[in-house]
Amino acid sequence: MQQLGKLEEIVLLILLMKEENYGVGIAKEYEANFNQSITLPTIHVVLKRLDEKGLVKSKMGEPTAERGGRRKRIYSATNNGYHLAKELQEKRSKIWSMIPNIN
Repeated sequence: MQQLGKLEEIVLLILLMKEENYGVGIAKEYEANFNQSITLPTIHVVLKRLDEKGLVKSKMGEPTAERGGRRKRIYSATNNGYHLAKELQEKRSKIWSMIPNIN
């Protein structure tokens, strides 16, 4: 099983929440769920690592007026990314099921 860093896993999970997303959308979702900001360069470094591992793919979107005619890179998780995230979740659930309740 491939190993993922904490931030890699979080970004992968955010990508799995929607069919497609982009850097700013990922940053907003991260901030909404963790109550802390993350920089776009950090997100792009993580996305590049996930892409190199075959866990995400990207394509260029259409130019938009609000971006001054520039295109944005759209990311989505691959099937490998989904299966790895699911496997990690199953392993965590198994470990959590063995932890006794602390009162």
